[in-house]
Formats: sequence, structure tokens, C-alpha cells
Amino acid sequence: MTLIYFLVLLSVIIVIHEAGHLLAAKKFNVYCYEFSFGMGPLLWKKKTDETQYSVRAIPIGGYVAMAGEQDGDEAYPDVQVPEGRRITDVATWKKIIIMIAGVCMNFLLAWVLFSMIILSNGAFASSPKAIVSEIVAGSPAEKAGFAVGDVIKKVTKEDGSSVKPDTFLDMQVFSSGYDGVEIYEVERDGTRYEISVQPEYDEESDSYLIGIVGNESTYTEVNILNCWYYGGVEMKEITKLMLTTIRGLIFHGSGLQNMSGPVGIYQATETYAALGLKSFLFLMAQISLNIGIFNLLPLPVLDGGQIVFALAEGITGKALNEKVKYYIMIACWVLLIGLMLFVTWNDITKLILK
Repeated sequence: MTLIYFLVLLSVIIVIHEAGHLLAAKKFNVYCYEFSFGMGPLLWKKKTDETQYSVRAIPIGGYVAMAGEQDGDEAYPDVQVPEGRRITDVATWKKIIIMIAGVCMNFLLAWVLFSMIILSNGAFASSPKAIVSEIVAGSPAEKAGFAVGDVIKKVTKEDGSSVKPDTFLDMQVFSSGYDGVEIYEVERDGTRYEISVQPEYDEESDSYLIGIVGNESTYTEVNILNCWYYGGVEMKEITKLMLTTIRGLIFHGSGLQNMSGPVGIYQATETYAALGLKSFLFLMAQISLNIGIFNLLPLPVLDGGQIVFALAEGITGKALNEKVKYYIMIACWVLLIGLMLFVTWNDITKLILK
């Protein structure tokens, strides 16, 4: 059953993404050869107007084949595309909208799911400000010199990455899974202090903690009108986590051990699905949001990279050298495949050692 949930999860997210590209392409009159649900051998097809809608044997993901894209043109060499209907023929701003439309659909899916989940809960819990309300006796925080009422202004890790937390959750997210020394900049009675502390492993919570507690969360009643606002708030918090992870990975090489690939997502699917439909949909919203953000990275094999190419061609007024583009694409594929192999090995190692 977990496999079915896993396939549904990935298929919905990827098909929604590709549907965004399709709708935008058709809006700007770009010829689309095919819109496919799934990959591999063809099981079913139906052609309406000029586009073939297909279902394929491997129910993971999907794609849109557009005229002017190398893969699309190679797959349909006999199709006569009307003049001016290739994606290479449209204005730069239209290309960018077509490329970013998939990401926008991922964001839309995440927003709707978060909003509906919060509505079904009936209330939204807001994280308290990053203020120490309690210190656990005998904890690293007590030994380091924290005091009740300390306002946490900044947290810095050994690798130089840091966060200025607005809420207690911002700080928890930044420090989650970290077992090294951190420097907390706190404000106490109008004076700033720096406190160095190293977390200790807590068996009960299966995490590394320093032993400080924030104020209680505040709860707001949610209805069909304001659930959309709080769905956006939830998206903002998860987006901050994703951006913090990406920033740490790029500039400090940290956080890679916490990334997950297909194996990790499969495990998460099993866990969340066992908790019920709402938990499963919450996982879908999280992954849809993360995929949307990841696709904005300026790598040529991602939508963000294609947007950079479109901008460069728009500014220079000529197409980039195909050979140069090819080698850049190959290099990025090697990078992403290497990253995927690493996170998959990381997931398997965690599973074995669990």
C-alpha cells in the first residue's frame, strides 16, 4: 500500500508541475506535441486538436513535449509545426512565464493543501517569539549561562552559517539535527551577550537539545475565509527552512546529511500515510513546495536554469552556442546524479543503522 501512496504522491506533484508548463505554452500558442502522465511504454493515448494526451506504463511523473525543445522535436520528426509556433519563436518574457508556470503550480498545490489542512484542524498555532521562558535543570543551556527572559537575536554554527530568528520555530528549524557548538547572541536587560553552547542528545525526543523552552503557542480560530492567509503563513515557514538548507549547502557545505532522496521520501510516505489522510496531504504539500523551490535553482537542467538561458538570449539578442549549452547541461546532470546517489546512499545508511 505504501508503494501506491508513494506513486500517487510523486505523480500528482509532477503532473501538476507539467500541467503548468502545458497551460502556459498553449496560452502563448506554442505547439505541444504531447502531454504524458507517466513514463516509458505507451498504454493509452487520445489526440485532441494538436496535442496527444498519453498514459504510460511507469506511473511516476510526466512531461510536456513542446516544439522547439530538442527532446520534443527529436521524438516527433514528422510533425509539421506551423511557422512561429515553436517555443524558440516566442518573446523572452513568454518563455520565462512558460518555464516558471510549473513552479507556480507546485506552489499553488502546496498553498491549497496547507490551507485545507489548517481549515480542517479548525485552528492555527503560531510559534512564539524567540524568548527563553524556561531552562531545563542540568541542561547545556543552564551550564552555559542562559537566563529566563533572554531574547535570542542570532544563532551561529561552527561553519559560519547563522539565523536571526523571528520565532522560536525559526531557531529550532535552524538547529535541528545539529550537534556542534553554536553561539547564541541574546539580549538581556538591554545588553547583548554571546553564549557558546553545545547540545546533548536526548533519547526521549531522539534529537540534540540545549535545554531552553519558549512560551506556549498562540491559537487562532480558522474559517473558510482566513484559512488561505494561514496556509500562506505555513508556506512561508517551510520556505524559510528550505532556503536555509540550500544556503547552508551552497555556502558552507552543511546540511547535506539531512537531505533525502527517493528512499527517504518513500520512508516518509509510509510514516505519514499511517497517520492518516491529513498527514499524507501535508507531506504532499511539503514536497510540492520543496520541488518548486528546488526547480528555481539556476541549473540548466532545472526551470531556473532555462529561465537564465532565456534571459541571456533575450539580452544578447541571439541564441547561445548549442555546444556550450550541451556541455553545461551534461555537467549539471553529472552534479545532480551525484547528489542523488549521495542522498540515496545516505537514506539507505540511515535505514540500516536505524
